[in-house]
Amino acid sequence: MILDGKLPLSLERAARTLAAGELVAFPTETVYGLGADAASNDAVAKIFAAKGRPSDHPLIVHVADAAAVSHFAVAVPEFAQRLIDAFWPGPLTLSLPRRPAMAAAAAGGQDSIGLRCPAHPVAHALLLACRQAAPPVLGLAGPSANQFGRVSPTSAAHVQAEFGEALLVLDGGACSVGIESTIVDCTRAAPVLLRPGVLTRDQIELACGAPLADPGTDSPRASGTLESHYAPKAKLRLMEAKALQTALDLLGPDAAHIATYSRVILRSSSIKVLRRRMPDDAIETARQLFAVLREFDAQGVRLIWVEMPPAGPDWEGVRDRLKRAAAG
Repeated sequence: MILDGKLPLSLERAARTLAAGELVAFPTETVYGLGADAASNDAVAKIFAAKGRPSDHPLIVHVADAAAVSHFAVAVPEFAQRLIDAFWPGPLTLSLPRRPAMAAAAAGGQDSIGLRCPAHPVAHALLLACRQAAPPVLGLAGPSANQFGRVSPTSAAHVQAEFGEALLVLDGGACSVGIESTIVDCTRAAPVLLRPGVLTRDQIELACGAPLADPGTDSPRASGTLESHYAPKAKLRLMEAKALQTALDLLGPDAAHIATYSRVILRSSSIKVLRRRMPDDAIETARQLFAVLREFDAQGVRLIWVEMPPAGPDWEGVRDRLKRAAAG
C-alpha cells in the first residue's frame, strides 16, 4: 500500500507499524529503503527474509540526527565527526565501532555499524515520528527496498513492483541522488573508502583532513559491495562507445531485444533497439541510472549495452554501480 509520505497520518501509521516490529518502505535522497527497527533483531530478520539477503551482509542504520549516533556507536573518531559536520544530513554512511549488544543483526554480526542521517524530508519526518512511537524506535535499518542483488528502487512504484500491495510504502517522490550513499570506514586510525557514491574522494578528504585509503582484506563488510549487485533482469554489458556502435552495425536490421544507454548518439538500422541517452553530467546520470535500467527491464529487453562512463572522479559512483551490475 502506497501512502503519501508528506501527510502526518501516514507518518504516524508508518511509525506505529515500525514500532510493532513490521516493515515499512521509505524514501531517502539516495534510494528507497526497506525499514525496520534497527534495535530489534527479530524485526531486522524480516528484512533479510523479504529481500532474500544473506544475514551476514550488513545493513545501514538511518538516524534522525548526529545525537542519535551514541545510541548505536561507542566512539566517533575526530575525522568521523568532521565528516558528520560536513555531510549530514546527506548521502554519506560512516562505519563506526558498534555499541555491544546493540543492533547485532543489522550489523551482520560485525563489531562495526553503518550509520547515516538521510536528507530526504519524508525520511527525516519518519525518523522523528519513530522517536515518539511506543515503544520508541531510535534508528531504522534500511537497505534498498528490492530483492537482493537487483536494481535499487528510486520511486514508490518501483518498491510496490518488488513487494506488492501488502508492504506499507511512504511515497516521497523520485529520489534526487539516485545511487546509494558513499560508505567510509571510521573504525581505524584513518578513513577507508568502502563504497563510492556521489561524494568525491576530494570532497571527503578535504572535509575529514586525511587521505582516503582503499579497503583491504581486514576492512568491515559493507552494504552493496559484493562483486555482483544492482543487476537488472536483462544481461548488462559495459562497452566503449566505438565497440558499442560496431556491435550495432554488425547486427544491422536483425538487432532486437537490445537496449542501449550511452553518451554518444548511436545509429542502428533496426527499429527494435531501445535507445536512451546517458547525460554528460555524472550527477544527473546517477539520478536516473536505476530508473533507466528498470525501464529497460519493463520493456522486456534481453541485453542492455551501456557505454563505459568517463574515468573522472565525479563518475566513480556510477562506474561502481555499472560494473557490479554487469557482473550479475
